[in-house]
Amino acid sequence: MAKVELFDLGSIKEEEYTRIVCVTRYNGKWVYSRMKGKDTWEIPGGHIEYGENWQTAVERELFEEAGVVKAKIEPICVYQISRYALLCFAEVLEMTDLPNYEMAEIGFFDDEPLNLSYPEAHKLFLEVVKKKKGL
Repeated sequence: MAKVELFDLGSIKEEEYTRIVCVTRYNGKWVYSRMKGKDTWEIPGGHIEYGENWQTAVERELFEEAGVVKAKIEPICVYQISRYALLCFAEVLEMTDLPNYEMAEIGFFDDEPLNLSYPEAHKLFLEVVKKKKGL
């Protein structure tokens, strides 16, 4: 896996963000999604689509990948693997059934699941959020 670099908020222009990843909690559990055809878990996130800002992208990805309809969303830091992206934290207030898009299911975990799609990055993202939020 390529090296993940972390940057403070405000150090990179928002226009340079290409993706978002949102570490998510619901009722004290960490929310992970499993993509159809895979047996690994991942943190909800994805590309910022044309015409979206990061907030709109987070809301869309949380709905598409975890069925989140209402959440308190907070930016945590910027990261870079190949391009700049935003790491967020979401405290879910309301969920619905998972829409029939790319995810097969969502899981609720006390800690990170053992079988992660991107273990190094996702472990780092969870650690950064826990530290920043005091969780």
